[in-house]
Amino acid sequence: MTQVRYFAAAAEAAGTQAEVIEAHTLGELRARMIAAHGPDLERVLTRCALLVDGRRVDDPQVTLAGTDVVDVLPPFAGG
Repeated sequence: MTQVRYFAAAAEAAGTQAEVIEAHTLGELRARMIAAHGPDLERVLTRCALLVDGRRVDDPQVTLAGTDVVDVLPPFAGG
């Protein structure tokens, strides 16, 4: 199972800061997150970076291991 950690607006949209989801690919994980949390999270995900064990991954076909940690990071304002 993949540990998912949500930050900032992603945590607000998901209604949680973390959860465990079973998925074999990044695309499957994203689909399961949307199915569980609805259109608000889907909108936020379009702007988020997904980090798998600390490395940004954009390819939905990337295979996930059961021990992976996926961080969902929306863009941050700063200066």
